[in-house]
Amino acid sequence: MLRADDIHVRFGAAEVLRGPSLAVAPGEVVAVLGPNGAGKSTLLAVLAGTLRPQQGEAALEGRALADWPPRALALRRAVLPQHSELAFGFPVLEVVLLGRSPHAGASSRADDLAIAVACLAEAEVSHLAHRLYTTLSGGERQRVQLARVLAQIDFAQTDGGDRPRYLLLDEPTSSLDLAHQHATLKTARRAAQRGIGVLAILHDLNLAAMYADRLVVLSRGSLAAEGTPVDVLTEDLVRGTFDLPVHITRHPTRGCPQVVPV
Repeated sequence: MLRADDIHVRFGAAEVLRGPSLAVAPGEVVAVLGPNGAGKSTLLAVLAGTLRPQQGEAALEGRALADWPPRALALRRAVLPQHSELAFGFPVLEVVLLGRSPHAGASSRADDLAIAVACLAEAEVSHLAHRLYTTLSGGERQRVQLARVLAQIDFAQTDGGDRPRYLLLDEPTSSLDLAHQHATLKTARRAAQRGIGVLAILHDLNLAAMYADRLVVLSRGSLAAEGTPVDVLTEDLVRGTFDLPVHITRHPTRGCPQVVPV
């Protein structure tokens, strides 16, 4: 399990996280919600091991993230940031193969290529394999980066064995059109079916309700709510957290909550 317990983070005088705790188990999708500035990306950075909190601890399989060797950690968790900077004109296939770097010495070039090709297909960017990355649109780049992190954690592998895997997605739908927003979150669900624990920061409450097993809501750095979409998405919670009056109805075919502004 990937856990963060009683996390406090301050940047100067600003306390960005005020003690939230959460856990992600293999095989589930957890969506983190909250208004701008609530601390969502900061919490993800703590869970990724790239930011150490001033108080509290993040741990993977009961071992503090700070104690994991970088390569061993990279084999178990992959992070898709909001923005991935790459100024070099690499072909898309080579960008995806960068995700195989932690597997150097344990995986053959042929296996790495096969995995990269499968992940390109999963992210629906196979047709871009030989394009230069710098010529792509923002949405295309985001989908290529998704393929890269899928390759890093062996997405196609149905059983992680003694190596539980986690996928951390920071606003993975932000640059995508409507169809690819749903395609990306369907990939998150397929990852969970393969035993991968997925945490995704989302702004669209309805997408979160459709695809997540659990929702975690942050407000001003604190935990405002946690639970199933049905339990969390109430009119009072949305109004109080997002300062928006809404009506909660049910999706006509899925039965999950749907948030309608009023």
